[in-house]
Amino acid sequence: MSGFGAKAYSKLGLHTDVITADPHKMVAMLFDGAVVSIERGKVLLAAGNVTQRCEAISLALEIVENLRVSIDPAVDPVFAGRLNSLYHFVTMRLLQANVRRDARALDEAGRILAELRGAWMRIAPGARAASPAEAARSPAASRPVPVAPVAARALSAYQV
Repeated sequence: MSGFGAKAYSKLGLHTDVITADPHKMVAMLFDGAVVSIERGKVLLAAGNVTQRCEAISLALEIVENLRVSIDPAVDPVFAGRLNSLYHFVTMRLLQANVRRDARALDEAGRILAELRGAWMRIAPGARAASPAEAARSPAASRPVPVAPVAARALSAYQV
């Protein structure tokens, strides 16, 4: 497949994923896009490619802003405020990384978003606590993560 064909196919696949994604999956895709853009920014920083580095970090900033503005403070104002502050911190680190050419700031922003994504995936719709009988039969690593009340609020914290 030619480079153009592969790129077009990839864009079609992403377009289809976006159209068919449920709100939970959509937020996960935003996290993925931000982390990938940050990783790309790190590679471009090391390569000294200023223009493309700025584009990659700008894309990550745009995605983080989309995550931030999609928070619904009506669900849990305290949780929303903390999440908003965290996104603000990530935004500041991305801006500092770009201006100061600071790979450690990119690492920190990427790590925070990756951790948020991991937490987000653990509270996926349909996640349930294992019954005592199921827990006894399955190894700890494969046990479903119980959805706590805070996680339930987090699920509805985004207006997607």
